[in-house]
Amino acid sequence: MKLQDELPVDHKLAQVYRWGAGLGGVFLVVFGILGLFDTVGFFDTDGKETLGLSSNGALSVLSIVVGGILIIGAVIGGNFASTLNMIVGVVFILAGFVGLMVLDSTANRLAFQIPNVIFSFAFGFVVVTFGMYGRVSSHLPQDNPYWRQRHSGPQTAPDGPQTLVKVLKPGPPNPVGH
Repeated sequence: MKLQDELPVDHKLAQVYRWGAGLGGVFLVVFGILGLFDTVGFFDTDGKETLGLSSNGALSVLSIVVGGILIIGAVIGGNFASTLNMIVGVVFILAGFVGLMVLDSTANRLAFQIPNVIFSFAFGFVVVTFGMYGRVSSHLPQDNPYWRQRHSGPQTAPDGPQTLVKVLKPGPPNPVGH
């Protein structure tokens, strides 16, 4: 089964994934282009301020590339955009941790400062949330393709005393999502 087969083309979740990837990608591309205009060294560890964040040539080019990938994900849409959002979000969160480790050292090749680290964490969590929206929850609606995939097999009810069954399978027998 391909990932694209799970989500119908006209499903409302596709718009969430597209908007998340598109807005994030546009911001990164704009940040990267503005960072290149400041004529700072490619691997300068000090950087110059662009949109409140420190930037150098390497970070600007990297931002343009990642932003372009997110925009391509927005154009493709569907599960591809969702998965791409989750991957890029996790990479940004990890980049925040790496930025913290190299903050005041010569290994800081992307000119990260504290605002960059905070942005990296925040942007990563926002993009991951856009990617996981409608995919990861215990209360997905029954018309959700991910709910249908998880409940496609035969349902077996737990056996045993009613109290134990309630502990093993809490809630109504067939919950309807919000």
